[in-house]
Amino acid sequence: MDLSATPPPLRGRTVAAQAWRDVAFVHWRVDPEVVRPLMPRGVRPDVFDGSSWVGLVAFELGAARIGPLPPARRWGTFTEINVRLYGIDDEGRHGVVFASLEAASLPAVIGARALFSLPYMFAHTGKRRLEGSGLSLRYTSQRHTARLGGRGPGFDLTVDVDTSRAVRDDLSTFLTARWGLFQTRFGRTLWLPNTHEPWTLHPARVRHLEDELCAAAGLPGIVDAPPESVLFSPGVDARFAAGSTIRVAPDRR
Repeated sequence: MDLSATPPPLRGRTVAAQAWRDVAFVHWRVDPEVVRPLMPRGVRPDVFDGSSWVGLVAFELGAARIGPLPPARRWGTFTEINVRLYGIDDEGRHGVVFASLEAASLPAVIGARALFSLPYMFAHTGKRRLEGSGLSLRYTSQRHTARLGGRGPGFDLTVDVDTSRAVRDDLSTFLTARWGLFQTRFGRTLWLPNTHEPWTLHPARVRHLEDELCAAAGLPGIVDAPPESVLFSPGVDARFAAGSTIRVAPDRR
């Protein structure tokens, strides 16, 4: 499957849907061997221009629903922060591999862990637009801990967006046109397909970043260097289909 900004048909019934709004994509190059241990069984690091990539993706999630049910009010609208990687399997499917996901909705965290075994973490998250002549947004997160008075990994990102220009090149397609994700569940690797309208992407720059999420996910030192790609999208409406187990050769991890 070649990467394309236009999604392939979503086969099967829709099992979940979400609205993603005000999406900031911040990415760094990384040696593929650094992220290889974090790939699910049967998935290897996906590579662009000789590198794999680590992303911090921050956005507002809303209108979440399961199957034909209306959006779940108890999940609400909340900011989500993801540490994500990129993998490819033997069938040539290019997908996201989540190292961690921060969310402020406890029902959403419990539901995503129970239904898909995704590594969601309960956190205090937020997003706000900053005053000024242009579009600037600040995203924050502080992970909750079980220990009274404990402090989990934090995150604080401010981006300035250039809405006068659009971005559509091979790198932006590689980083954003991902029509599924890989996830380990009960010892098996699942492929969970999704679809949405093509991203509208604008160039952005990081005004401020403090991040402890990458290190907590097993990727220390990533954010010490300036990011090599910063993008922003007003958002999309995403749908997910039922997953399938990927075939893994006996001699493959």
